[in-house]
Amino acid sequence: MVTPEQVPEIRRFIRPFVYEDEHSNGNIPEYLVTTLQLDAANATLHYAKERKARTRFKLRIRTYGSGNECPYFLEIKRKINIMILKSRAVLQPKDFSKENILHPTRIIPFANEAENMNYLEFVRLVREIGARPFVYVNYVRESYKGISERYARVTIDRRLRYRPARGSWTFPPLSARWYTMDTQTSLSREYPGQILELKSETEFPEWMAEMVERFDLVNTGFCKYSTAMRLESLFRGSAYSDVSENCSYEDGSDF
Repeated sequence: MVTPEQVPEIRRFIRPFVYEDEHSNGNIPEYLVTTLQLDAANATLHYAKERKARTRFKLRIRTYGSGNECPYFLEIKRKINIMILKSRAVLQPKDFSKENILHPTRIIPFANEAENMNYLEFVRLVREIGARPFVYVNYVRESYKGISERYARVTIDRRLRYRPARGSWTFPPLSARWYTMDTQTSLSREYPGQILELKSETEFPEWMAEMVERFDLVNTGFCKYSTAMRLESLFRGSAYSDVSENCSYEDGSDF
């Protein structure tokens, strides 16, 4: 977590080591991300995160940008001990529908066989746990990529918002009512912060290590989906501990 005042200093520090993400726009390289989080009726995937299960996964459908012709990315995000593994399949707007996820009956053309297998695995997990839409999450992402590394990224997320899905598979417009989730309450901080992520493969770049030291960064977990779930529970008057393990959701019908 970083304060808004730290962000310009971070930009200046990383400038020699990164280039702007080619998918971004504007003077500050950023783009809009909207995610639909799926879960079982009893919020099994959310609780796996809250209880810090060593092996767990999330199911999400993500779009980038604000247009109606954006592709839909079906993603499985797995955590196995300390490793994060992601798989995705890309659906074009004409192929995205509730039926093609819950009851697929036709062959969808994917870019390669790996994407096709990722799609089938996503469908299998959705059907196996009875997953359905729980929460939409929306935020602006500032994104950079390392110049010298095969994979190194710096992202800064801000303007975090959520909206209960209540079973809807239709992505809501930006003009709909969204609820802020980058406040002191949701971040458990004394300031409304932004989410800084440093991503790399097994070898951590030296400039990232220097960045951690210079800005006194502390590694912390943050799940946008679970934060939205906690806030929605809090707003209804539920109590929760520091790790939110005593939140109660009956059947998830309101999500």
